[in-house]
Amino acid sequence: MDTLPAKPAERPVNRVLPPNPGQAAIVVAGLTVLLYLIELIDRILPANLERFGIVPRRLSGLDGIVWAPLLHGTWGHLLANTLPVLVLGFLAMAGGLGQWISVTATIWVISGIGVWLTGGGLTVGASGVAFGWLAFLLVRGIFTRSLLQLGVAVVLFLYWGGMLLGVLPGNPGVSWQGHLFGAAAGVLAAWFVAMAGRRAASKPAPAGDILG
Repeated sequence: MDTLPAKPAERPVNRVLPPNPGQAAIVVAGLTVLLYLIELIDRILPANLERFGIVPRRLSGLDGIVWAPLLHGTWGHLLANTLPVLVLGFLAMAGGLGQWISVTATIWVISGIGVWLTGGGLTVGASGVAFGWLAFLLVRGIFTRSLLQLGVAVVLFLYWGGMLLGVLPGNPGVSWQGHLFGAAAGVLAAWFVAMAGRRAASKPAPAGDILG
């Protein structure tokens, strides 16, 4: 009888690009197209879809946590979020689609709850999620001790580092609360991912398949 060696991990924790780039590109492109379709419908009807955003500290505005990242106040608002959504959303899928969904859901919900608790007015836009992805990508290499991911973080910081100033109060028309809680959620998601990876790595490797 021959014993086959255990297969190596399919998604190493130090991966910097999605394991299936085509799938990742389709997912983030599809999400971006959805954002544009929603905005187009809102302008054509007009439907005033922004009213479904987050209304802080009102039960009637709590469901806006679900809808707010899909809605934008103007075309300019949507255009400003497009490149971060495409690039950061793609890179955040380095751990696979399942992990990306979990990370995105964590950012989406925590950012929304933070806005609902502390926001100053009706809030819409995908920037909170984008901030979360950026923070996730910036710190994951620290938690996973990956030089590759730290290298990507340096590049992202050099290009988008100024974006982090958006977590500070300043522009009354910008939800710094969404940015701040989105970034905090991204850090938390990176920690969760790293802890899950360490637990998986600590488990004894299977002996492999035995062929008779």
